[in-house]
Amino acid sequence: MSAQQVDNSAVSGLVSVIMNCLNCSRYLTEAINSVYAQTYPNWEIVFWDNASTDKSAKIAQSYDERLRHFRGAETIPLGAARNKALQQARGEFIAFLDCDDLWLPKKLEKQIPLFEDPKVGLVFSDTIYFNERGQSQRFFAKRAYYTGWCCHKLLTDYFLPLETVVIRRSVLDTQQEWFDPRFERIEEADFFRRISFNWKLAMVNEPLAKYRVHPTSWTWTRPYLSFEETVLMLDKYRRLFPEFNKRFSKEIGILERQMDASKALYFLKLGQKRTGRKCLAPYILGNPKMAALFFMSFLPINIFSFLRRLVCHLRGKIEP
Repeated sequence: MSAQQVDNSAVSGLVSVIMNCLNCSRYLTEAINSVYAQTYPNWEIVFWDNASTDKSAKIAQSYDERLRHFRGAETIPLGAARNKALQQARGEFIAFLDCDDLWLPKKLEKQIPLFEDPKVGLVFSDTIYFNERGQSQRFFAKRAYYTGWCCHKLLTDYFLPLETVVIRRSVLDTQQEWFDPRFERIEEADFFRRISFNWKLAMVNEPLAKYRVHPTSWTWTRPYLSFEETVLMLDKYRRLFPEFNKRFSKEIGILERQMDASKALYFLKLGQKRTGRKCLAPYILGNPKMAALFFMSFLPINIFSFLRRLVCHLRGKIEP
């Protein structure tokens, strides 16, 4: 049983759409309307207002009873706020939509049938990344994804866009905790990775959602939280899963190397070149990409930044 309590009398076929909001009025109407436009008719929105101070509450309360509005007394970390919303969910299935993202009309219609396999606990899809400059790119256009039993892959190559994920409600009962309330940046990656240890993943290979890329998104702010929280996540997995270190030794090494590369980029962008090089130094003899980044760090910061943006462009990555 999970650490949290959930009413097991779920409404058959109902999808509870979890929307967590903290001052999201700018894009909120568009996000909510994308749920109301679903061709799959059996859904509810569980809207958790994390003590917003803008017009978010007024916007949410303008809809009918299919949107159930809840408001916290104070702002709490995102993982804890997601758990508050989950406790109010009544559906057999649970989906997630942040208030600056969008669903395409047939999203739920195409995803729910994949749960006919009783071993499938999570269904995702492709999504479209887009920004205010009119740029857009399919998320899986140039990157891999995996289905079935794929916890190994999720550890080193996390590929689940939150706005596409739907989970089976009974998955909650298999978790000692849901979203880790300590986490503000990787709370979803941690939760969905833990689900993959015991459940299969399935996927609709077409874009069924849209992810809005903008500078105030959590994805682009406070990146250092990812480094700190990933260390805590691995420590937790060592406690939760017997022989985790032995079973996933290769994946742990890859993930730690990836975090060092991300830390190096973070420090280099700040102009802290010496600190960035310290993160890269252990890998330069055995990893050509890390070595290239190490030697690029000696370039003037404007040239380094140009080359980094060029690489992102060639990979089809959409930035704010």
